[in-house]
Amino acid sequence: MTPSFVVRSTPRYERLFRKLLQHQPELQALRDRVGVILSTDPYNRTQAHHIKKLEDVSPGEGQYRLRIARWRFRYDVYGQEVVLQSCGLRREDTYR
Repeated sequence: MTPSFVVRSTPRYERLFRKLLQHQPELQALRDRVGVILSTDPYNRTQAHHIKKLEDVSPGEGQYRLRIARWRFRYDVYGQEVVLQSCGLRREDTYR
C-alpha cells in the first residue's frame, strides 16, 4: 500500500514525545512505525492494527487511538491529513 495520508503532529505531542524519549529510548523506533501505519491505514480498514475510534471525543482531542504494546497514540484525521495529538505509556497497573 502506498502512503496516501500526511502525518503531522501538534506542539503538545512533540512536548510529550521529547519528555518520554528521555526515559524510553525505544520510543524513537515506534514513532517511525506509527508514521508508516497512519500514513497508509489511519482508519484501520485492513483490521491489521489496534486502532479504535473513541466515543464522545471531539475533533482536536484525538478521536482515534493506536495501541502498540504499552504505548498509546491519539490522533485525528482531517481529509488526507493525520494529526497526532498525544502519546503516552500505559502504566503496568492500569487493569489490576
